[in-house]
Amino acid sequence: MKKLLLIVVFIIFGFADSYAQGEIKMGVNAGVPLGDADDYSTFNFGADFAYLFGVADVFSIGPLVGYSHFLGEGDGVDSHFIPLAASGRVGLSDAFFIGADLGYAIGIEDGNDGGFFYRPKLGYDFGIISLIASYSGIEVNGGSYNSVNLGIEFGL
Repeated sequence: MKKLLLIVVFIIFGFADSYAQGEIKMGVNAGVPLGDADDYSTFNFGADFAYLFGVADVFSIGPLVGYSHFLGEGDGVDSHFIPLAASGRVGLSDAFFIGADLGYAIGIEDGNDGGFFYRPKLGYDFGIISLIASYSGIEVNGGSYNSVNLGIEFGL
């Protein structure tokens, strides 16, 4: 697992060097679990790192790697994921944008195989900092981990 994460980080940094016109985005978020996840977790938080490069004036796309943590309810077990995804966004105005992340979330603990990851989002860009509202979903065998999130993203 550690080797896979290290390989992904090297790929992202190698990708960043070859596309100097891109932007590095680092974000943190917190959310409320919904659906199946609401039955066995009380809170969700995470972080992500993306490298977006402009394809057109209002459209950018790039790789994303992150971390998502669902806190177990009561004496329940926490669930951890590492999402690996493609991230894209479209500017609606000078400040508002919509976007989506699509990929696979790797389950970290034993018995958690991970699953399909998706996160539509709406954001407002203040310059270096953006405010982002999103819905996150991870479809696993026998259920799903869903949450509504609010986060802050920093452009580097």
